Amino acid sequence: MNEPTPISTPTFTVLSYNVHSCIGTDRKLDVKRVADVIAESAADIVLLQELDVGRKRTGGTDQAAEIASHLRMDPHFHPALHLEEEKYGDAIMTALPSQHKRSAGIPSWGEPRGAIWVQVSVAGQPVNIVNTHLGLRRGERMAQTLELLGKGWLGHPEQMETPTIFGGDLNAVPSSAVFKVLRDRLGSDRRAGRLRPTFPSRFPLLRLDHLFCNAHVEIIDIDVLATPLAVKASDHLPLLGTFRLRQG
Repeated sequence: MNEPTPISTPTFTVLSYNVHSCIGTDRKLDVKRVADVIAESAADIVLLQELDVGRKRTGGTDQAAEIASHLRMDPHFHPALHLEEEKYGDAIMTALPSQHKRSAGIPSWGEPRGAIWVQVSVAGQPVNIVNTHLGLRRGERMAQTLELLGKGWLGHPEQMETPTIFGGDLNAVPSSAVFKVLRDRLGSDRRAGRLRPTFPSRFPLLRLDHLFCNAHVEIIDIDVLATPLAVKASDHLPLLGTFRLRQG
């Protein structure tokens, strides 16, 4: 593993990407193609959802480790679903100094869902990164959101008092109650409701993927990446945010 390149300014980029088990819109399984999409973004911190680890359906590979290896990043993986040797879940990756803080399941009515919290050092300052993938039912998503806003996660003093980024595939559009609750509690890009949809990648109709930050972080820009490679690599388009740490 190469030594991480320090960020000299308190500006950094975060990518959120549902990789659909690395199965593209052409139905091909291609882990490297997903890694190439992420590499194109040059993101400093990467939030991934729907990763397979040791699953027969995708050849038994550890997709989190393989993508991280291609990117020369350190992976932090949480299996929301764990059946014997097969795992399925979410990850946070970065080449910056990082420390796993917490990962756990969240209230789920159908497919098990979870969240992962990693603290990353950006220009020598700790930044909390929380990644999740919410459920398909409206009530389930709200219950999960309220759990994540609680004292164990976004309401934890360590997160409230220091820079925090929260994101993932929320399965919720900007007009939804879940989005509004998170926007009011954290904050989002003013253009969030007008940004390009992220799903499905070939003919995007819905903006399901989001990035939020607390008052210790400033949003510089958020954009949906729709390169030809990204359109093929997954059924979601990646979302790239540029953030700046607030001083003082």
